[in-house]
Amino acid sequence: MNEVADHLDYGLQIVFIGFNPSLRSGEVGHHYANPRNNFWRILHKSGLTPRLYEASEDRELLKLGYGFTNIVARPTRGVQDISREEYRAGREILKSKLEHFRPQVACFVGKGVYTELTRRTKVHWGFQPDSFMEGIHEFVAPSSSGLVRMPMEEIIEIYRRLKSFVSPEWE
Repeated sequence: MNEVADHLDYGLQIVFIGFNPSLRSGEVGHHYANPRNNFWRILHKSGLTPRLYEASEDRELLKLGYGFTNIVARPTRGVQDISREEYRAGREILKSKLEHFRPQVACFVGKGVYTELTRRTKVHWGFQPDSFMEGIHEFVAPSSSGLVRMPMEEIIEIYRRLKSFVSPEWE
């Protein structure tokens, strides 16, 4: 199964960071491609995008100032299929990417993604008071997986906090 290419660049407002790509994302080569994943709907309903994008347009979001990466690049059925060694290596790779590209905000799509990177146990939704990476705002958002049991409106409201912090280039 192919890895899904990062979409990173200098000067990004937000880099969205997931655990790893789904099998569907690996098949088609695009982030958040599983039809049960709500990522693209959440971005649109929260006001982070001017319209509803599809996974096949993920690279287009670079024009909006948004990038994509994961803590582990290998697609799997679920996070339970990621080894401790893959996480260890992924943490170092992700830190290097963030230090290199220096986005304004690192948005972790799921608390588990953030705790895997930082090894912190106390995490709340939204901006974190003590940044792990100096000079980069860290925002923890709910996972967009269709398996999440949080009401969609609550998830969207948390992403709206992120929207109110950045100034989308399309506005």
